[in-house]
Amino acid sequence: MKKLESMEAFEQLKNNGKHVFLFSADWCPDCRVIEPFLPEIEKKFTEYEFVFVDRDEFIDLCGELDIFGIPSFIGYEDGKELGRFVSRNRKTQKEIEKFIESLSN
Repeated sequence: MKKLESMEAFEQLKNNGKHVFLFSADWCPDCRVIEPFLPEIEKKFTEYEFVFVDRDEFIDLCGELDIFGIPSFIGYEDGKELGRFVSRNRKTQKEIEKFIESLSN
């Protein structure tokens, strides 16, 4: 999974193509729980590029996007928000896959 390096990169990625941004942090236990199955999800949904956003590095961006719980996901296509799965609750592989499937509806 690509790691977000700058706000400029966020704008570039968000506005060009199909992306799913994962907002997470190294210290977050619920974020660690989903790590083992993220590669499988990436392989299943190849139409999206997945981007890891470190909540601590991009706290201002999280505030702008109303990301107050992690792990959280937002999908974009060419600048348009397709959907968000934002909460502080632990997420299952099935819930994440269902969210990504809903982006193309």
